[in-house]
Amino acid sequence: MRYHVVIPARHDSSRLPGKPLLDIAGRPMVWHVVQRAYESRAHSVVVATDDQRISDAVCAFEGDVCMTGTHHQSGTDRIAEVALAMGWDDDEVVVNLQGDEPLMPPDMLDQVAWALHEHAQASVATLGVPLESDEVFKSNAVKVVTDRNGMALYFSRAAIPWKRGVFEDGSADPRGMYRHLGLYAYRVGFLRRYVNWEPAPIEQQESLEQLRVLWQGERIAVALVESAPPAGVDTEEDYLRVLACMADDSDTAGE
Repeated sequence: MRYHVVIPARHDSSRLPGKPLLDIAGRPMVWHVVQRAYESRAHSVVVATDDQRISDAVCAFEGDVCMTGTHHQSGTDRIAEVALAMGWDDDEVVVNLQGDEPLMPPDMLDQVAWALHEHAQASVATLGVPLESDEVFKSNAVKVVTDRNGMALYFSRAAIPWKRGVFEDGSADPRGMYRHLGLYAYRVGFLRRYVNWEPAPIEQQESLEQLRVLWQGERIAVALVESAPPAGVDTEEDYLRVLACMADDSDTAGE
């Protein structure tokens, strides 16, 4: 199975500007993300950015970088530009690894790529994890429901499937429910179609970009994992957590 990893990396994050360049153990965060991709079975790894500072940092450690336009509304649009620039065929598979995921387990990159490889009828693959009880009614925990073949039926910030006679009483029973993990694999041909689509009504209502795919009648395969990967870096608090985690790993390795 052959696939590529593209790492969208923006400098102008609203909550933590310049985060791909934040220092972690003497290296910029984007270096750590690239290393996670190198540890997977990916055929190639490319950082996609519109910022020269990030490009310079990647080139300094001899990573591959593709400069993209500044107009993109999402990482998916940026990845589509990279796929075109790299000349990848329509049936090639691309995994989107966000540039703020320095703790992403490499085997999850392989798993999401394999899920797309296994489901020929799917244009996209993603991951799901069993829902925790404290996430059932939280809107920031996106739920996913699949059919018996592991194909997504719907994604929602609401509690789905709604357990009638249970949830009305406020009981948060997560059994049989799954949270969506935002790691994606795409076929390049799908990316070429995606960039021409307008946002879908259900996408705008739920503020979930993946609903645009279902709205257009395309299929999303969902592979299940037992536990979620460590959270990415969105805030200063997240950054400090990653620093502590990296320090703990370093101490353990030295024992």
